[in-house]
Amino acid sequence: MEIAGLAYSVVSATDLGAWARFGEDFAGFSAHYVPGGLALRMDERAGRVFVEAAAADRYAASGWELRTRRQFDAALAELAARGIAFTASTPAERALRHVAEMVWFRDPAGNRHELCYGPISDFTRFVSPQAVRGFVTGELGYGHVVLPAPQIDAVRDFMIDVLGFGVSDFMVHRPMGPDGPAMRIDFMHCANARHHSLALFEGEVPTGCVHMMVEVPDLDEVGRAHDRMLASGARLMATLGKHTNDRMTSFYVATPGGFALEYGFGGLQLDWDRHSEFEFTQVSLWGHDFSVGFGADEQAQLAAAA
Repeated sequence: MEIAGLAYSVVSATDLGAWARFGEDFAGFSAHYVPGGLALRMDERAGRVFVEAAAADRYAASGWELRTRRQFDAALAELAARGIAFTASTPAERALRHVAEMVWFRDPAGNRHELCYGPISDFTRFVSPQAVRGFVTGELGYGHVVLPAPQIDAVRDFMIDVLGFGVSDFMVHRPMGPDGPAMRIDFMHCANARHHSLALFEGEVPTGCVHMMVEVPDLDEVGRAHDRMLASGARLMATLGKHTNDRMTSFYVATPGGFALEYGFGGLQLDWDRHSEFEFTQVSLWGHDFSVGFGADEQAQLAAAA
């Protein structure tokens, strides 16, 4: 199976308006109410983040794109041959996501993945309400997502063997310092040059997602977004910094869904025929203090889990 990229994410929300304000006032997306919910645009597509009304706030699904109808049909045949149960989408689900076809299934950790084909768009020019010059999307997909995977070996094997992902690199992360709990993270790529479209975090995450990432074309856009974050009073989840593995310069802010949005610039694009998997031991070359995102109660819970 050859996944082209992360086409979209679906979020469940108790307050669509909160996501519209977050998207437009902070992130610079354009928000559009559509049948079934809210579409947040960041390029010519009808949406890259789709928000559906629900009784709880959480991450709902990742949409993985197949480039052609033949690839989509072949993917469904492969799922069936492997005995992996999948569910056909409803017209309402396809309408919200603006795709011609979609099916969904769950990985061994319970994360919902959607295979989609045929994005539907009128190609209206994207205009950011914050004058963001644009987002790095296109053939790279819209960004990346980090999902919980307490059974990380099983989920990693599932993503490799079933969906055709590869491992970019990996680390054992201690977000609360050298004496804190150890959690493995696997960074994974699909059939495009983006360093990773998916990462798997070895732990439980009640909101269904650690973070989503969007990328802008220059550092000034990151700085302007950082100013908007400070002005809005949004909760900072990690300070400005530069990652070691993908070289992304970014910061993290809490979304209305309770998980974070990484807002960054400069992510690596790689030739997978020449790339070797490796383990890295430091999250960032500088910055990225994740402790700012945890209150005292959360720090105590993490310490107790160590």
